[in-house]
Amino acid sequence: MASHEVVDQVEGCGLRGKRTRIIELCTCPPDDATVLCADELGPVIPRTFPPAPGWSPDGHRIKDAHRIKAELDYSRRPEKTWVYGALRVRDGQQVTMTAPSRNSVFYQQFLQKAEDANPIGDIYVITDNLSSHNSVSTRIWLEDHHPRIRHVFIPVGTCWLNLQEGWWRTSRKAALAGQSFAGPDEIDQVTHLVTTQLNARARPWIWGRPAPPIRRLRRRYVYCL
Repeated sequence: MASHEVVDQVEGCGLRGKRTRIIELCTCPPDDATVLCADELGPVIPRTFPPAPGWSPDGHRIKDAHRIKAELDYSRRPEKTWVYGALRVRDGQQVTMTAPSRNSVFYQQFLQKAEDANPIGDIYVITDNLSSHNSVSTRIWLEDHHPRIRHVFIPVGTCWLNLQEGWWRTSRKAALAGQSFAGPDEIDQVTHLVTTQLNARARPWIWGRPAPPIRRLRRRYVYCL
């Protein structure tokens, strides 16, 4: 079996060459190609926070003078859910999928889903070099989809190169912050909902910060010498 191909791999290029390659893919992608930034979020653990009872044992409503003394009921279920996500740089559209584990099988299913969402042209997947991303089974799966799907692994300690991290921050505020989930089904439902909502107002992701606006002087002073 041929070794797993890394895009434009050059011996002795160092980390700076890899960073430059990733930035070039995000800013100037090849013609008729799609650049995806992929990552996994989690594990997201279902948690339940039952509300306090609203009635006293004798049937009267809670009043300030007669508050019910109840122990805090908190439970955490053992199920874990991983959220797979891939950001399409050119228009900001997102593909997500939930899975009970982070392994090669589910990662290959997610790659298939990303390929179905982008049926035309080559696909460059920018992601980190996890074992599930570079395992033997994943390499065999990629051989059947070569050369259309290509991995571009980011160097260690440079997660900021992956634009998917920015989308995770936006989605966590919109879907996960301050919420309680009873099970994986609710996590899958809210993931699908927030993906649909953010895709409805998605915009192309631009590398780097925009230039600051030009500051106009309110007054102009003229000094006479």
